[in-house]
Amino acid sequence: MEMTVPPGGLLMTSREIADLTGKAHFNVAIDIRKMLSELGEDVLTFQGIYLDCMNRKQTEYLLDRELTDTLLTGYSAVLRRKVIARWRELEQSVAAPVLPDFTNPAAAARAWADQVDARQALTAKIAIDAPKVLFAETIRAIDGLCHIDRVGKMIGIGRTKLFARLREDKILINGSRMPFQKYIDKGYFSVVEGNPYTDSKGISRPTFTTMVTGAGQIFLVRRYAKTGDAES
Repeated sequence: MEMTVPPGGLLMTSREIADLTGKAHFNVAIDIRKMLSELGEDVLTFQGIYLDCMNRKQTEYLLDRELTDTLLTGYSAVLRRKVIARWRELEQSVAAPVLPDFTNPAAAARAWADQVDARQALTAKIAIDAPKVLFAETIRAIDGLCHIDRVGKMIGIGRTKLFARLREDKILINGSRMPFQKYIDKGYFSVVEGNPYTDSKGISRPTFTTMVTGAGQIFLVRRYAKTGDAES
């Protein structure tokens, strides 16, 4: 069974839905699988593959407008509005251009000139916005788990300064690299248990590493990339 691509090829990924709603991609993926199963759809036909920040293959889901709307029925009105607004942008981007009235040469010439001006303005805007667009698309593609150090490199903040800011802003517990529970609950961090070590008294001690989730990476980049504190 193959998925039918809608007119214009418009699809929204589960990662973009997660980004727009602020939900963890893992939870959005669960919601999508549950919905597709209830609808009697073959879940595998909606799967796509992308590479996370550690270059590992991960699964995402691609939904058309109807399925996206169906998924959103279980979300709050605020979240539905954000995704619907994004769909409107996508649909407008592929809307058919208005053709000039060629029966009126003067009007056609003005329309042609207006289109040229619009294209030139758009080209200039794209050139200006290109770094920001590339940055936004890079962040949108983020998922999986990463070390905090890697996020610091992404933002351009030195490792020492980033940890200091995270503790100062009460995101990490003072004197440690462990996040406060509320940021774990928000899905920004995951604490991974590693191999235990034996201390000087011969007692086995567990080790824990704080990893940043996809949602956490977006949160940190949005918070600290705007502060002007990035180190060169």
